[in-house]
Amino acid sequence: MDFRAPYSPRRLPRKPRSRPELHFSVMSIRTRKFLGTIALLILVVIWSLLGMTVAQTPWLANSRLYQAIFYVVAGIGWVLPAMPIISWMSKPDADT
Repeated sequence: MDFRAPYSPRRLPRKPRSRPELHFSVMSIRTRKFLGTIALLILVVIWSLLGMTVAQTPWLANSRLYQAIFYVVAGIGWVLPAMPIISWMSKPDADT
């Protein structure tokens, strides 16, 4: 019986190693996604706390124009540090 998920790729048999090589354990995509999810949650919490702290500064709290600019930049700005995390999470498993 085949207990794979419906759309998972078939695993090809491994080639025998011709010479002794060091074998490094490679992180699976499931582990990367789990750790990346935790990292993204931490990033969003820290980003929002820092955003709330900066939003309370007097020069920003007294100007509606600066507030509008700040909230647009802060709302979209978290995507830039999240992009490397997401690209790392979505790397395919290494064929060893």
